[in-house]
Amino acid sequence: MKERFDVIVVGAGPAGLAAAYTTAKAGLKTIIFERGEFPGSKNMFGGVLFAHSLSEMFPDFWEEAPLERALVEERYWLLSEDSATTFSFKTKSFGQPPYNGFSVLRAKFDRWFAGKAVEAGALLVNETLVEKLIQKDGKTIGVQTGREDGDVYGDVVIVAEGVNSLLTKELGIHEEWRGNEVGVGVKELISLPKETIQERFNLEGNEGIAMRILGTTRGMTGGAFLYTNKASVSIGVACMVEDVSNECVCPNDLIDDLKNHPMVKPLIAGGSTKEYSAHMIPEAGFRSIPELVHDGLMIVGDAAMLTILITGEGANLAVTSGRLAGEAAVKAKENGDFSANGLSSYKEAMDESYVIKDLKQFKDFAGYFHSNRDILNLYPSLLNGIVKQVIATDGLPRSEKIERAKAMLKEKKSYWQLMKEAWHGWRSIR
Repeated sequence: MKERFDVIVVGAGPAGLAAAYTTAKAGLKTIIFERGEFPGSKNMFGGVLFAHSLSEMFPDFWEEAPLERALVEERYWLLSEDSATTFSFKTKSFGQPPYNGFSVLRAKFDRWFAGKAVEAGALLVNETLVEKLIQKDGKTIGVQTGREDGDVYGDVVIVAEGVNSLLTKELGIHEEWRGNEVGVGVKELISLPKETIQERFNLEGNEGIAMRILGTTRGMTGGAFLYTNKASVSIGVACMVEDVSNECVCPNDLIDDLKNHPMVKPLIAGGSTKEYSAHMIPEAGFRSIPELVHDGLMIVGDAAMLTILITGEGANLAVTSGRLAGEAAVKAKENGDFSANGLSSYKEAMDESYVIKDLKQFKDFAGYFHSNRDILNLYPSLLNGIVKQVIATDGLPRSEKIERAKAMLKEKKSYWQLMKEAWHGWRSIR
């Protein structure tokens, strides 16, 4: 008789580890399969972990987790060829408990998180690919791994293998993701001395910033980011796969564009690239979420398409979904029912959580963004040109400058077009 588990978790990212920690802590026999050499070795995200989701599992986690910087400022940049219109929000309170968010490096953070799951009693098996879900009479009863005698059986399988979830696709839970539902992200980790980061970004102590950037994707749907770490910065670009394919653009060229932009280049000058990574990322949000609960099976994190484009949220949604799936597994164990009905408390809890409510709030935003390319190309350039025209001191009276700025705007967009697009944008986030 092969060894059985109460819970099998596929993937040791934030969602899978949150699920495994929750079930193991409750006394359920839990096993985690990770295809990488160690948790975090193959995982990629921009670099921000919002504190709330993790603090519900580990109060005061910031006292022991391997975090980089407490993010006290959000900066937004709209770039044209040689200019930037920027705005930001900064508060010192985000640099104090209970904090708002941190920059993290996955190779460090995921290892720590996995350690907490193992301490709680979970068994972690690295360098193991789960090739197939084992089914019986329409119910998931285990997984088939690439190891010799690698079939493992359990009461429930929690799929947390990321956006390119071959397991759920094979079961027909979702079809091949379309090019306007997923993006491709490329990221570099650029090493810089801590003192240099403090000076260039006007930071004190362990403060950090998150920068979100529009105008560097050659008009394609997407954006860029830059986050400060202790002695490095994470910088990257993400675009819709459909656009990258249609435009025949290499993602590497996009990150080179970003790094060489005259507003960005001074921030990373003298740095050396220590890591490069590329990854598929879910982009479509609420409209692409698959059915989360099946007989003997739950789906969490990126595998469930849980990201919010406009706010840059993903890891926190993953952690919350993993925790709620873990709690549902515990309840199902107590009731002895691992059918879809027995696991339905996961879906119910998700529907009541901020995760689904926020995803519903922004369900139309990705489509609006994708169908209004001027937001990504024309508007940043136009805005920078208008601002430059108005604030330049060149002997012209301000009244004439304002009229010139109006003319620049009307040449590209009528007031009616602007009002219409603004209205549609507002509707997309209501």
